[in-house]
Formats: sequence, structure tokens, C-alpha cells
Amino acid sequence: MTNDNNNEFHKLSEKLETHCYKHNGKIHRIWEESIVIEETEDYLICANDKTNVIENDGRSHKTKEPAIVFFYKHNWFNIVAQFKEYGLFYYCNIASPYLIEDNVIKYIDYDLDLRVFPDGGYRILDKNEYKYHKKIMNYSDELDYILNKELEKLIKMKNNNEGPFNINVVKSYLKMYESIKK
Repeated sequence: MTNDNNNEFHKLSEKLETHCYKHNGKIHRIWEESIVIEETEDYLICANDKTNVIENDGRSHKTKEPAIVFFYKHNWFNIVAQFKEYGLFYYCNIASPYLIEDNVIKYIDYDLDLRVFPDGGYRILDKNEYKYHKKIMNYSDELDYILNKELEKLIKMKNNNEGPFNINVVKSYLKMYESIKK
């Protein structure tokens, strides 16, 4: 994979697909549309609502609520802020830094997830899936170390209400997305 976002930034309101892979290179999930909200040297912020999602077994469904997605070029996670009827939830994936190739955002998902609830509480998800995939896909000790350190960094960001975990930040991106959709 080549990273075509080293040469140019993607434009506000540009539509990209998102492809999530597993460590073995197999596609895990595809989001058919993400709208670019902002891109810097360090991150890409996209939004979507009622976008089609295709699972690795061919099943598909539409997302149910607006989401602001924070992809990072140097951190091993991405953060999805979900604006549900009953509050702001976060779904955070421990994943490789993203790259963009042929208008497709690509990253490798490493199973561990952090779910953050509207009351600020959180839960680490999929520890058993991580252990299983670590063994069968031969995650190196170095990779295991990086992924666990990045999970700690993510929890610290959440506890300090930094970046996407600052409600005013995600609400401002939601407003930008809503104005683009009009």
C-alpha cells in the first residue's frame, strides 16, 4: 500500500471509502462513504451517517446515527464518536495508523476496542479475540507492546477529555458535517 496522502491533502467534503483489514491482510469491513471534514499532518477527520457497511461475509447494513471518525497517521488507534439518541458514545479501535490509497482509507484492526459511554465510563472489549488472533496471526512481541501502549494512551486521552473526547470538539465537527450535507 502506498500512502497518497503524503503528497496532498484531501478536500473538505470529499467522499472516501474506508476499508478495515485484519493482520493477515483479509478485508474485515467496508464503509462505503466517509466525508472529509479536516486533514492535517497528523490526522484525518471524517463523518458519515446512514452509510452502507459491508461485512467480510457479504452481509450489509446501514449505520444508524451520525458519526465523526478520527483517523491518526502516527497513533495505533482510531476513534468513532457516535451521536446516538441517548447520548454520545465512542467506539475506539486499536488499529494501525491509516493510509489513503486510491481514495480509500485503509487500516488494520487489532481487535482490542475501547467503548466509552455517555456517563464517561468505559470498557475494554474483545480481549479474548485479541489473544486468539495474536496467536494464530503471529503478532510479534514488538507489535503486542505497541498495541498495549497505544491502548493506555487512548485511555489517558479519554480520562483527560483530550481531542475527540472533548465534547465541544466533536460537536463542532458535527456542525461542520451538517453544514456540508445541506
